Amino acid sequence: MSSTVELKTVGFDARFPNTNQTRNCWQNYVDYFKCVDAKGEEYAPCKQFKSAYISLCPTKWTDKWDEQREEDVFPGLSKRGAPAHHH
Repeated sequence: MSSTVELKTVGFDARFPNTNQTRNCWQNYVDYFKCVDAKGEEYAPCKQFKSAYISLCPTKWTDKWDEQREEDVFPGLSKRGAPAHHH
C-alpha cells in the first residue's frame, strides 16, 4: 500500500494579483499560525492557510521561520505582546 500526496496549485488570491508570490507565501504562513492560536489545528480554514503556504513557500524559508517561531523571534508573530512589525 503506497500513500500518494496530492499536490494542488493555490487558487487566485485577489490580495496578491502579481506573479511574485513572496508576500502571499508570507501572509498565508502568518495567517495559519494566527488561526491555529485562535481556533486550533483542526479548524478547517486554518488548514487552507497551511496548504497555501506549503504550496507557495520554499521549504528553506518555512524551516527558518519555524525555528524563529520556536525561539519567539519570528517577526510576523510575537508571543511577548510586542508589536509584530517595526516602523
